[in-house]
Amino acid sequence: MSESNFDVVVIGGGSAGYATALRAVQLGMTAAVIEKDKLGGTCLHRGCVPTKAVLHSAEVADVAREASGYGVKTVFEGVDPVAVAAYKDDIVAKKFKGLQGLLKAKNVEVIDGYGKLTSPTTVDVDGKTITGKNIVLATGSYSKTIPGLDLTGRVIDSEVALNLDFIPKKALILGGGVIGVEFASAWRSFGADVTIIEGLPHLVPNEEEGISKQLERAFKKRGIDFKLGVKFQSAVQTDSDVTVTLENGETLTGEVLLVAIGRGPNTTGIGLEEVGVTTDRGFVPVDNTLQTNVKGVYAVGDIVPGLQLAHRGYQQGIFVAEQIAGLNPRIIDDVNIPRVTYCDPEIASIGLTEAKAVEKYGKDAVVSYEYNLAGNAKSSILSTAGSVKLIRQVDGPIIGFHAIGARVGELVGPAQLIVNWEAHPEDIAPLIHAHPTQNEMIGEAALALAGKPLHAI
Repeated sequence: MSESNFDVVVIGGGSAGYATALRAVQLGMTAAVIEKDKLGGTCLHRGCVPTKAVLHSAEVADVAREASGYGVKTVFEGVDPVAVAAYKDDIVAKKFKGLQGLLKAKNVEVIDGYGKLTSPTTVDVDGKTITGKNIVLATGSYSKTIPGLDLTGRVIDSEVALNLDFIPKKALILGGGVIGVEFASAWRSFGADVTIIEGLPHLVPNEEEGISKQLERAFKKRGIDFKLGVKFQSAVQTDSDVTVTLENGETLTGEVLLVAIGRGPNTTGIGLEEVGVTTDRGFVPVDNTLQTNVKGVYAVGDIVPGLQLAHRGYQQGIFVAEQIAGLNPRIIDDVNIPRVTYCDPEIASIGLTEAKAVEKYGKDAVVSYEYNLAGNAKSSILSTAGSVKLIRQVDGPIIGFHAIGARVGELVGPAQLIVNWEAHPEDIAPLIHAHPTQNEMIGEAALALAGKPLHAI
């Protein structure tokens, strides 16, 4: 049995894992990443990147279909799912190659194989012992399902949905969160009839309630159906379809049932119990340094309770490397991490919802302003409806940003600076936002909250 020694050994080569290793070598440490599949993990190969490529194809389909409204003559002949897949796969392949080259150039050792913790400083990889002064767990997540509902045949998860070689004529989606509404949006643009089943009262239930209601109106206008506040009971499939029964007795039938109820932590079989690392429903609790209960063993990314976002993983990976190096880094709380849902219309948010702000500070200590996209020239050019909402503490900083409409995901960058730097509306109001841009909507809302609205009533 051979042995290799590193300052930092990371189990998992997804967003959080490779970010840890890259920052570690920047800081003069040696680092290894152990990956049983492909560098980039879920985000690059089965999540963020390929789904957004498919959603862009969906946007192009809508533009082609509606081009005459913009004075452009086109003939829309339909969608070729094989060509969409090829476009998606080409993007993923290029990013994968680039990532491999980056880690090689930065002298990060990539070890192929299944990593299992054998002590607080050692990992077994197919019979080979890898030793690290610090071990970082970054094993990612998997698509969850409901007990008794097997992901097989026409009952599928998002990974299978991404690789279908056909567009379902009628699709059922269990779950109205981010994954569910993104696939609903894409499939509808491709011509499918779609019904979402969500047990909670609203789609995207973690968002500002007003945003959820606007999305529901937009989806109704697009012909996307949804059943809210009713729970799934059972599913029966044949060779050609799936029939779902809801708890209220209603039945729905589609060609596929996409189960999009969230993702669970990939922590089974990686040696946590043997080494004494505490878990909670599979997730790995950590302290404020992202260290587990076992000294020298850290956890980052989707296995840490909280938001499951690639950019949260990047942040945590960088943080852990800097923590190990003794730099005393700062970590951003989950509430102030940017969130974007890439359906049509897009949703972007950061900070507290108004309800959470009132709960935290009191009703009289919170004020908000919602700017309608109808007043924004660029949004009118894009033929999109929606709003931008800013929430502030009375005489205090902006603590929440919530937006819905085409391309509003691009606004979350300046919004996170405003929220995380605790800017007051009065700080934003004097700044100039180029016209015509959607960025103006942030400026307009800030002007209103500062008591001097311009294009607002």
